[in-house]
Amino acid sequence: MGWLYLVAAILAEVAGTTSMKLSEGFTRLGPSVAIFLLYGVAFVLLTLALKSFDVSVAYAVWAGLGVALISLVGVLYFQEPLTALKVGSLLLIVAGVVGLNLGGAH
Repeated sequence: MGWLYLVAAILAEVAGTTSMKLSEGFTRLGPSVAIFLLYGVAFVLLTLALKSFDVSVAYAVWAGLGVALISLVGVLYFQEPLTALKVGSLLLIVAGVVGLNLGGAH
């Protein structure tokens, strides 16, 4: 159940971050309200996931995959440029998440 909570937390966080961009600096009501709702859901789900994981592992997965997914949203939805430096940096984040998972294995 922990993985389900963690994946849902990541998706809610990515949706909340996307809402930040869509809110246009809190000038659009719907996305502005969505930011707070989605981040609230993300933190509740992350808290539930922490019952199953070490905090270092859960937070690394949550943050790392969140960064990777929001970068993908930026490139695909907001037409942000994808450079070799961005790809390399994302791969380093993924490597860090994998390393923390392997280091936390029992």
